[in-house]
Amino acid sequence: MKNEKFNPSQQAATGFRGPWAAERQGRGETPALDRAVVVLQHNSKEVVNFMKKAMVVLLVVFVAAAVAMAQTYGPGNVGATSNTSDVLGAHLGYGRGCVMCHAPHSGPAGNNKATTDPQAGEFALWGQDLTPLYGQPLTFSGDGAATYAVTLPAKGTITSAHDANTIILFCLSCHDGNLAKVGMMKGVTVETLPVVGGNAPTLLGADGTGSTNMYQNDHPVGGAAIVACGGQYNWDCTGGNTVAIAMTGTNSAQFLKNYQGSFWVGSNGKLATFGTVVTAVTCTTCHDQHSMTVFANGNGNYATSFFVRGNYQPQTGGNNAAQFCRNCHGGEANESHGLTGVLTN
Repeated sequence: MKNEKFNPSQQAATGFRGPWAAERQGRGETPALDRAVVVLQHNSKEVVNFMKKAMVVLLVVFVAAAVAMAQTYGPGNVGATSNTSDVLGAHLGYGRGCVMCHAPHSGPAGNNKATTDPQAGEFALWGQDLTPLYGQPLTFSGDGAATYAVTLPAKGTITSAHDANTIILFCLSCHDGNLAKVGMMKGVTVETLPVVGGNAPTLLGADGTGSTNMYQNDHPVGGAAIVACGGQYNWDCTGGNTVAIAMTGTNSAQFLKNYQGSFWVGSNGKLATFGTVVTAVTCTTCHDQHSMTVFANGNGNYATSFFVRGNYQPQTGGNNAAQFCRNCHGGEANESHGLTGVLTN
């Protein structure tokens, strides 16, 4: 210490920091660290600037991490890295993939199914045999009566793969289990039922006990199952029947804000066509047959299950399962009861 040159900066240092630094420096424990402490202590502006820069860097890192987490694991939103299973899920058909339903050549014959269908494979390259179902009268009901009668297209009469009743025909060619043979299906979902456990049946014609036929315990579909606007049980929307639906009423517009995983978002207001009707309900109104775990709309990608066309995860304990049903059943929604601030969770 006696041989050290006079340092004006040390002389200028007063208070407890100067003597403490000098004492530490003379101990010879960590000279480099001691010198760094002295330099930082006698250059307070540099310390402040350093701390400011450090805080800015930490803030940027924190924001970037938060954004990444929101994109990947945010409420209801599924990011690119949070799901590693193919979206086709069970419809991969034990590895067969798209050709299980859409045979690229020869229709059902391409799937080793003999058929006398004159339109075999002509629409959507459908690769299942439709002949057992052609022209069949079915009744889907929610009230025990033959309210929602469906007559499937007759042989040779299909004109569009987007017709409500034709879609039912296509889906039942795998999911009937009564008239049509089961193709590569085990009859139950690969996903377990949330809360109650077990697996739901997937063969609609093999589980019913209705007095008319085997489909009266299934949700109404077909040309008579039409989503409407106004009234006690519907949304305050506009359109319905032959006019596309616009969710622009006070309650319906608020619903789309609260339930951002709705199938109305980014859609054209149409469900399925039956003649001149464009708001008929069919199988693909509620289910996206091409995506089992993720639903995508104009707001983003949302977690779902059972191929449901919307944010649908009953296992989370939130209200998203109820919100999905309220897409059409607006009279039972929060917004129609004066609760406009109940968000989907």
